[in-house]
Amino acid sequence: MNWAFLQGLLSGVNKYSTAFGRVWLSIVFLFRVMVFVVAAEKVWGDEQKDFACNTAQPGCHNVCYDHFFPVSHIRLWALQLIFVTCPSFLVVLHVAYREERERKHRLKYGEGCQRLYANTGKKRGGLWWTYVLSLVFKMGVDVTFVYLLYHIYEGYDFPTMVKCSEHPCPNVVDCFISRPTEKRIFTIFMVVTSLVCILLSLCEILYLVGKRCFECIHRMQGSRQINKARSIANMRSSNTHLDSNSKKLASKGQPAPVYSVRDGKCSSLDGCMHITYRVYISSPYI
Repeated sequence: MNWAFLQGLLSGVNKYSTAFGRVWLSIVFLFRVMVFVVAAEKVWGDEQKDFACNTAQPGCHNVCYDHFFPVSHIRLWALQLIFVTCPSFLVVLHVAYREERERKHRLKYGEGCQRLYANTGKKRGGLWWTYVLSLVFKMGVDVTFVYLLYHIYEGYDFPTMVKCSEHPCPNVVDCFISRPTEKRIFTIFMVVTSLVCILLSLCEILYLVGKRCFECIHRMQGSRQINKARSIANMRSSNTHLDSNSKKLASKGQPAPVYSVRDGKCSSLDGCMHITYRVYISSPYI
């Protein structure tokens, strides 16, 4: 498989990723793809040839090997790497779709028209959801393959000798795995790197969701401050309008209204506080 082609495609994801995403890509290439290509393929290259059983019964060797190794580790990891890197292509394709849409918009309305996107690579709107869903998918793939590896091989250990009683073996035979310690070390290494990638994807999801929540809260606070400022401005404008009307009445020389207070109560419907205010602003003799 040409892993260099996969690396060339994923290299463009770096400029659309966060810091966690860049660390994730580095771990995938350095500790998973490179180890897989350089060492893991050679370690498992002779697994079936050197799987020896202490019997000459035809077919017993192949049946026992298929029982203990239903799927090769190397092929399972290759499938995992393909599935875990494919969601990153969706982000690149979404950005390419935005750029193409922006180009057609400029061709239709001219270069001086308003842009559809302030930044085609900025994670806003649909691109944000595409990026988050790709992270969720990558986490699901890694978790699934880590569980499959544990379930199929009943753990991550490689015993030196296994006992097989599958048909057509005449009885219980002993089979020996080639280089079990070396395979155990690489298996644990690949599982640990998968768990690290899962943790990084989870941290990136929490970072993106937390950042979006903070922006929403900040936007709500800003809108509240704007509404409060508008209400204060409206109150000031209404007070200014009232003062101007009062000055007009005072300039025309109209007599101030007369109010009487009986038994400590105001006869006017507006109340005592309004009486003092209106007499003050309406009387031409003050």
